[in-house]
Amino acid sequence: MTTPIGPPPPFDPELAAALDVIGAHLPSSVTADMIQPMREGALTAVAGEPDLTRGGTFTVTRRAVPGPAGDPDVELLILTPHDADHPLPGIYHIHGGGMIVGDSTTGVDVLQDWATEVPSVIVSVEYRLAPEHPHPAPVEDCYAGLEWTAKHAAELGIDPSRLIVAGASAGGGLTAAVALLARDRGGPALAGQLLLCPMLDDRNDTPSTLQMAGRGVWDRTANDTGWTALLGPARGGPDVSPYAAPARATDLSGLPPAFIDVGSAETFRDEDVAYATRIWQAGGQAELHVWPGGFHGFDLLVPQAAISREARAARLRWLRRLLGA
Repeated sequence: MTTPIGPPPPFDPELAAALDVIGAHLPSSVTADMIQPMREGALTAVAGEPDLTRGGTFTVTRRAVPGPAGDPDVELLILTPHDADHPLPGIYHIHGGGMIVGDSTTGVDVLQDWATEVPSVIVSVEYRLAPEHPHPAPVEDCYAGLEWTAKHAAELGIDPSRLIVAGASAGGGLTAAVALLARDRGGPALAGQLLLCPMLDDRNDTPSTLQMAGRGVWDRTANDTGWTALLGPARGGPDVSPYAAPARATDLSGLPPAFIDVGSAETFRDEDVAYATRIWQAGGQAELHVWPGGFHGFDLLVPQAAISREARAARLRWLRRLLGA
C-alpha cells in the first residue's frame, strides 16, 4: 500500500520571515537557461577577492596539483591558521552549487569559523562544473585533489590520521562520493565525512522532493536541472554510478564516520535520512540531524536564526569529538 504524501512541513517561523526576502533574489526553481546568468550574477555580487586571511588569522596559498589522468591540473585553495601548532587536523572541502555554479571560496567562510574553534588546515578544491564537464569530471577532480592532499599532509601541516572530507549540497554529494572512491580504490584513510544537506539521489522522486516542489530553496525543478547537467539523459535511469549519485551505492559498509544534517522542509530530506539509515544498517557510524522547519542551506542564508546557531553548534561538537580538539 502506498503511503499518501501530506502537505509540506512548515518552515521555522524565523526562517519563513527571511525566506520572503531571500525568494526575491534566489528563486526556488532553477532551469538550464539560468545557469550562465547565475554564474555571472555570483561574480558581480562579489566586489573583489574576499579577505581569506581574516586579517592575518590564516595564511592563504593556491596550488595547482595533478588532476585525473589525461585531464588538467586541479587548483587547491589552502588556508592555514597562522602561528598554530602543527600538525593539525585537515578539512578537505568540496563546495556546493548544484553541480553547476560555485568555486573553491564558496562556503569556505563557514569552515574558517570551524577552524577558529577547532584549529585545522582547510584545503578547498576547485573542480570542473557541469554541464560543460559532466560526470565523472567533478568527482575525479575532487578525488585527485584529495589524493594529493593526503600524500602531502606533512608539507601542509596536516596530521594524516585526522583528515576529513566536508561539503554542503552538491559538495556534500561529492564528499560522499569521494569517501566511496577512497574506500573502493584503497585511497586515503579518512577520519570522517561531514555531509551538510547533501545532494545524493538523481532520481528526484522522494516524498520530500514532491512536497517541496516550488517551495523554499532548490526545489524539484532545480534538482532536475543540476542532475541533468551532470548526467545528461542518463539521469534517473538504471545505469547511474554511485560515484555520481551516492544514493545509488549498494554497499555503504567500511565508510568513515559520517555527520549528516538536513532541514525537514527541503528537497533532500528523505534521501539524506535514507543514507544515514543505510550506513547504520551496514554497521557504520553516522550522526543524523533533521532540523525542524529548515529549508535548504538555511544556516548559510539566515545565520542569525536560533535554529541556524543550533545547527552550527552541533557540527562543532562533532568535529571536536572526532578530531580530539
